[in-house]
Amino acid sequence: MSELHIIENPITRVELKKIAEERFGDLVKGAVDIEQETMVLGGEFHMDELNFLYEQRGSRSEDVWGINLYPDKFGDDMIEYDSVINLKPALGNRTRGVDNIEIQEKIKKIVRKLILD
Repeated sequence: MSELHIIENPITRVELKKIAEERFGDLVKGAVDIEQETMVLGGEFHMDELNFLYEQRGSRSEDVWGINLYPDKFGDDMIEYDSVINLKPALGNRTRGVDNIEIQEKIKKIVRKLILD
């Protein structure tokens, strides 16, 4: 079984590709805590990373969003906002995407900070 990777300090795209190869090959599932500005990568399901952030980091539901990262893509194309954990009707997010542009921008900023080209 692949391990989860907590990303608090920047990693290279080569390291991201290695995480991708552990499970899916061309993508990495991840959860981003927009308050703590950290990510957990490498789970089989976004729920794996979500649970890690809840249990190990004390993250709050409203701060954690699921994404997929594609190591061979660049810029905004690298990030896909598609996860069941993003269904948050109480916050007005009624889709698997991230409907709030401000939250998308926070996620992009964190990904850019933690994944080096």
